[in-house]
Amino acid sequence: MKTLSSLIFGLFVIFYAVAQEKAETEETKAGPRITFKEATFDFGDIHQGDKVEHTFVFENSGTEPLIITNVQTTCGCTVPKWPREPIPPGQEGRIVVHFDSANKSNKVNKVVKIISNAVTPLNQVTITANILPMKKVNNN
Repeated sequence: MKTLSSLIFGLFVIFYAVAQEKAETEETKAGPRITFKEATFDFGDIHQGDKVEHTFVFENSGTEPLIITNVQTTCGCTVPKWPREPIPPGQEGRIVVHFDSANKSNKVNKVVKIISNAVTPLNQVTITANILPMKKVNNN
């Protein structure tokens, strides 16, 4: 029984060491890295039909040029614009997200997926808003 316990403990130690080594390798791996100044933005209360936008600023905190190959959204109400040219190490880039609240109501949460050549190739930012009813137009 003591031998079995020792064996299990030994396997656990080996597994833990391998997992730590892999985690450290991912963190120190050379290549481009995308680091956002903020990963979420809340527009707060807006009215149905309002069109708003937010700019997500990021830095290539890696060692090689960052290339964003695609930016995907969950619906046509959210439209991103992103840099098509490589972002050199240490430089900033911007992803502008336009949101059209037409036909939306209540709390909305939109995820924008960023696909790149970064060490972690899939990143995401999120916008949220609370959609109030349309503003009433006063014809006086």
